[in-house]
Amino acid sequence: MIPKAPFGRTGHMSTRVIFGAAALGRVTQEEADRTLDLLLQYGINHFDTAASYGEAEDRMGPWMAKYRKQIFLATKTGERTYQKAKEQLHRSLERLRVDSVDLIQLHALIDPEEWKVAMGPGGALEALIEAKEQGLVRFIGVTGHEVSIAAMHQLSLGRYDFDSVLLPWNYLLSKNVVYAAGFEAVLKICRARNVAVQTIKSLARRRWDDRPRTRATWYEPLEEQEDIDLAVHWILGQPDIFLNSTGDIHVLPKLLDAASRFTGQAPSEAEMEALVARREMKPMFW
Repeated sequence: MIPKAPFGRTGHMSTRVIFGAAALGRVTQEEADRTLDLLLQYGINHFDTAASYGEAEDRMGPWMAKYRKQIFLATKTGERTYQKAKEQLHRSLERLRVDSVDLIQLHALIDPEEWKVAMGPGGALEALIEAKEQGLVRFIGVTGHEVSIAAMHQLSLGRYDFDSVLLPWNYLLSKNVVYAAGFEAVLKICRARNVAVQTIKSLARRRWDDRPRTRATWYEPLEEQEDIDLAVHWILGQPDIFLNSTGDIHVLPKLLDAASRFTGQAPSEAEMEALVARREMKPMFW
């Protein structure tokens, strides 16, 4: 089984691996159901989806009648205004077939102008706060990608006391001096406030560029079990962050297998450098 840790101040003990339901965006219900069986086999108790993840919310809906009480359920809205965010949240509740979710997140809040709208009067944040007051959501978070997201998360945490953040993190990103400093700054704030930190892109090998895409992920993932073990164990070796799983249901079993065998020891710098060289890994962001 995969170890658990407190998900910030929410009171929930989440598995260190959170299911990233982007993997369900373009699969059949049968494939989704097989994925659920796998997640339950490993004891995963925290699912993270989004309104923009294709058919993911619809695929998860049939599961909720039986498993809702044992799952910490999170979704996201990419809308920036009060009315549109409110409407999207209600659509998500309908698609998921639930009365409420545990966590709603402002999705991909990177662009400074969009940030001003979402955080300002009549913005999406107001809709999420209202939803919390109405009991439709319990907690509110913020997510994002790209190198600039660490700085934007610091702004967001200064504007509102979010319960969680989500951002990219992997070995190569830790070698980006600017990004690593920003990540550490976010982590410091989150530690002080007991805010949950979720990380994505743990298995990123490099961009697809002009190579044929053979996986559902927008980046080319690591594929070999020994490589995935190193990438996953490197993340889990940092005890106060969570790993949101890969966006491909066919790579997912290897990630879960790796996480289930984590013994508490992170790979060495030499092992990670050897992985980078062996798989010709390249940064996704620069």
